[in-house]
Amino acid sequence: MAYESLLLFGVVFCASLPFFGAAEASGDGWMRHFFQTYLFFVIGLYFLWCWLRRGQTLAMKTWKLRLVGAGGAEITLRQALLRYACAWPSLLLGGIGILYALLDRERQFLHDRLSGTKIVTSD
Repeated sequence: MAYESLLLFGVVFCASLPFFGAAEASGDGWMRHFFQTYLFFVIGLYFLWCWLRRGQTLAMKTWKLRLVGAGGAEITLRQALLRYACAWPSLLLGGIGILYALLDRERQFLHDRLSGTKIVTSD
């Protein structure tokens, strides 16, 4: 997750430049909320593109991990969207979705369990 965060910093930084250029460096009021929503979608697009394209982000590729659906099949758009949507509360509520893996018999995160996906090692 630390490596993924570093990569996301780069994605967010690059996505922020044109936004603040267009907004003339204003981050007050409604523009702040719009910017947060914009970043939510940019980060979502990054993850969805990576997961749907090859089943892994650059960080997952480095650690030889891959996201798969039931039976090892490629994940669907619905599964990717659901996983992304469930991962946010999973992390923001004190990491409860991550800690859930300690109790899960297959050591899956809560957002993987809910979306019908799982992380496997790749060759």
